[in-house]
Amino acid sequence: MRAERLVALLFTLQSRRSATVPELAEALGVSERTMHRDIATLQASGVPLWTEPGRYGGVRLVEGWRTRLDGLTSREAVAIFAMGVPRALAELGLGTAVSAAHAKVSATLPAPLREQAQHVAQRFHLDAPGWFREEDEAEHLADVARSVWEQRRTKITYRRGDGTVERVLDPLGLVLKAGVWYLVARADDSLRTYRVSRIAGSEPLEQTFERPPDFDLASWWQRSSAQFERSLRRQRVRVRLSEGGRRGLPRFVDADLAIAALEAAEPPDADGWTEVELDLEEGHIAAGQLLGLGAGVEVLEPPAVRAAFADAAQRMADRHR
Repeated sequence: MRAERLVALLFTLQSRRSATVPELAEALGVSERTMHRDIATLQASGVPLWTEPGRYGGVRLVEGWRTRLDGLTSREAVAIFAMGVPRALAELGLGTAVSAAHAKVSATLPAPLREQAQHVAQRFHLDAPGWFREEDEAEHLADVARSVWEQRRTKITYRRGDGTVERVLDPLGLVLKAGVWYLVARADDSLRTYRVSRIAGSEPLEQTFERPPDFDLASWWQRSSAQFERSLRRQRVRVRLSEGGRRGLPRFVDADLAIAALEAAEPPDADGWTEVELDLEEGHIAAGQLLGLGAGVEVLEPPAVRAAFADAAQRMADRHR
């Protein structure tokens, strides 16, 4: 979106004393020619930009001039319209605050960008939970969110398979994954993840805590999720795939895993089949994933997965006779 890029250019110049056209083009991922056009557009719209030629020249805003968006990025300015007030924010107790922010941003956006943001809002809607699953009721989500925001040590009662336990936590952040809320917290000097719907009680304590200076929620979640997924894929499975099986593989197992396995495989044999090695979950879970490929797959090993696959395929065939 060009309007978004123009606002991004404004914020970039606002954060730097001066920048060259090549530097700005690289920062925004466009060509130098496009950047020259964008600079000219801003100047024509009344933005006080100075361009200075020469070795030490560049592009800069007139000293003291700032946008009226108070630190919002261009993506945030457009996205706040696109997202409206999703249910997730209402669950956190932030619905009113987001509505107020929405109104303030609307008042300060330039008319063309405001029209574009509203255009986006009418065409995109975020609905995080997956289909065909019961709602994950997180009764204490708003209380936990308040403790996260206030950096307040919190005592929780947590439901597990063998009963309930009490924990005193330093709540560091909340993550919404496929419609399910997770709390990332420090407990006993280690970082742990708790499903918020399993929190049966939440009591904020008087004591506050300091966040680890090097902790980044998004980065930690990404690493933790990747480690969890790797821990599930404990079994090497060798299969033969037809051309159709190769095309379908990314739909039935992790797409990145499938692509990497196919790239590492030998070329197809004379019949058009290829041997591929995959790291999958154990037993019937791996067999269930591969069943989606139908006649385009043959499980070679390990024997347990081959047997589970054959058994499931036989039962399906018997049912349809």
